[in-house]
Amino acid sequence: MSLADPGTTGPGTIDPGTTGTTGPGPDTCPGPDTCPGTGTGPVPRPGGPARGRPRSEAVERAIIEGAMKLLEDGVPLAELSIERIARTAGVGKATIYRRWSGKEELFVDVLRAAEPVDPELPGTSLRDDLVALLESLRRRGLARRASVILHNVHAQMKSSPKIWAAYRDTVVLPRRRLGLEVLRRGRENGELRADVDLELLHDIVVGPLLVRTLLRPDAGLPDGLAEQVVDTLLQGLRPAP
Repeated sequence: MSLADPGTTGPGTIDPGTTGTTGPGPDTCPGPDTCPGTGTGPVPRPGGPARGRPRSEAVERAIIEGAMKLLEDGVPLAELSIERIARTAGVGKATIYRRWSGKEELFVDVLRAAEPVDPELPGTSLRDDLVALLESLRRRGLARRASVILHNVHAQMKSSPKIWAAYRDTVVLPRRRLGLEVLRRGRENGELRADVDLELLHDIVVGPLLVRTLLRPDAGLPDGLAEQVVDTLLQGLRPAP
């Protein structure tokens, strides 16, 4: 059964004003100001509701889940069309274009929806906090959805700078700030040498997990890897007694 916007007349109805009325079949736009390339009217702001129509969270969730499902099924981001997402979500293309101006804007919200919350840090020691951070990365690498999205973003870094910027702002930078804060506390507490370059050290800490996720998937992400990485690094980074 396809999801309909509030105010539709029955199950399977796509949108009031479209010429197609049932099922996820061929889509049409309700007017020249609602779909890109169909007229001279303005395209709605990405993510903004059409004037006079309430946003439907259920419909938006279905669209985002539809995009995620296609990615998990192995469809490359470059081949992920709005029409294909609409069919999978059971809505019309016009429904998507009322909320996002195109695929890149939609994928930004897919990134946000797929990203798990930051891990809880024990706060007992530098080692424990670093292990918690790396264990979170390891589990994300094992999670099919997060791994698929990471691979797609990595593949699109040059061809879709907007998607990469969204991934950087949504995923990379917040986690980096958290990791740097952990390292900074460790240095202030005397758990790290005072001359350590924290920016470089952060790259060294998370590097093994990213390499195994993106470049060496055959090496795997076994249990205990986070502890192994942290303990190996800290042996050479602690101040001399």
